[in-house]
Amino acid sequence: MKELTTGKEYKVLFYFALPILIGNLFQQFYNVADSVIVGRFLGKQNLAAVGFCFQINAILNAVSMGLSLGMGILISRYVGAKETEKIYAVIDTGFYFSMVCSVIFCFLGIFLTDFLIDVFQVPDDTVYYTAIYLKILFLGTIPTFLYSAITNILRGLGDSKTAVYCLIGAAILNIVLDIYFCQKWGIGGAAAATVLSQWFCCGASFCMLSKKYPLYGIHIKKPQLQMAVLKKSLFIGIPSMTQQLFKSIGFLTLQGMVNSFGSTCMAAYSVTSKIDSFAQLPALHIGQTLSNFTAQNRGAKKEERVKRGFFAALFMAWGVTITISLLVVPFSQLIIKFFIKDPSVIDIGVGYLRIVALFYCVDAAMQVLNGILLGYEKPFVPMISTIVSLCLMQVPAAYVLSHTSLGYIGIWLATPFGWIGGVLIRWYYYKKLCQEKKMAK
Repeated sequence: MKELTTGKEYKVLFYFALPILIGNLFQQFYNVADSVIVGRFLGKQNLAAVGFCFQINAILNAVSMGLSLGMGILISRYVGAKETEKIYAVIDTGFYFSMVCSVIFCFLGIFLTDFLIDVFQVPDDTVYYTAIYLKILFLGTIPTFLYSAITNILRGLGDSKTAVYCLIGAAILNIVLDIYFCQKWGIGGAAAATVLSQWFCCGASFCMLSKKYPLYGIHIKKPQLQMAVLKKSLFIGIPSMTQQLFKSIGFLTLQGMVNSFGSTCMAAYSVTSKIDSFAQLPALHIGQTLSNFTAQNRGAKKEERVKRGFFAALFMAWGVTITISLLVVPFSQLIIKFFIKDPSVIDIGVGYLRIVALFYCVDAAMQVLNGILLGYEKPFVPMISTIVSLCLMQVPAAYVLSHTSLGYIGIWLATPFGWIGGVLIRWYYYKKLCQEKKMAK
């Protein structure tokens, strides 16, 4: 186990966040490899299908991480407080609950595939490819949920490296299988490559947890299941999951608006969504690291260290995202060409990036504020902020602007509007939390 309660805050955060970032960069290769290979070998209709399914996959990832996030934060708190016995029940209860949920989501997703395609206005020339890819993708729900649970167990124990090795292996396997399967079986082969890689990642992480931390391995014969522990975990996890779920539903609604402008616009949005996901990863994982950092230091009664950690995380996130923006904006055309050569798709994608990439630093602040609030076990604040800023601000603004002469450009302009709203709401609650802490002293 690694303790986050000693050492320079920025160094502790950096070295804990770096493996998580590297691991999730490789995780992004699952979808990016599909996009690049599908875009080059199968054309823009297939690429558009992969882009739509990426948003569905984001929902599955959000739900899986949200359900087990509370488990990771509780483990971090018990590690900081040296309450070792409580960790065992948290691990078993959280893992088996994730397993049950994964099976439910797997079958529910396959059953609802056609409904999702109809609701989100997938263009007619893309429906066939979307249905094939999505049904196969839902088979990867079970390993996705189990891997998320194991990842949060490891992070709770202060280990942000072990899961990275599994992701790197899975990402390489995915690329190799993608190239072969895509040419042999088309878009269905691309989906199958992703699912097989997910199963590999899940199995490898399970084995490494058992081998590296035998005392904290998952009990198969006599699991320690406690309803009280599940309630505590879900108190943190469900609001976080709900937040991510509303976020993904909001993005799917935006995707539906984009789809109404045809498969060319849909393909461009597919590509730029991948670029966004890469650009936002550093801040996202600095925020997640801050959650574990905050939880451990709260358990150790080190409130001043938590505050210093927050500002260290904020400046780190800003430094990285501003650098990314300075690279993405001038080189946007070159970046999109890596995915697809279609001039009309490139033109739309460049317009998107030259608007949205300027505001990556705003999203970075939002992620860091999420991290500190979750570390304080205040999950309802990020949830409410997301619902208000995305579902009540960004989505309505996108709908109104897209029905003006701006067209799809109105959807791009609405994105930073939602981010700014999200930051203001979270900052207000964070300052209020700080004032409460001062008054309690």
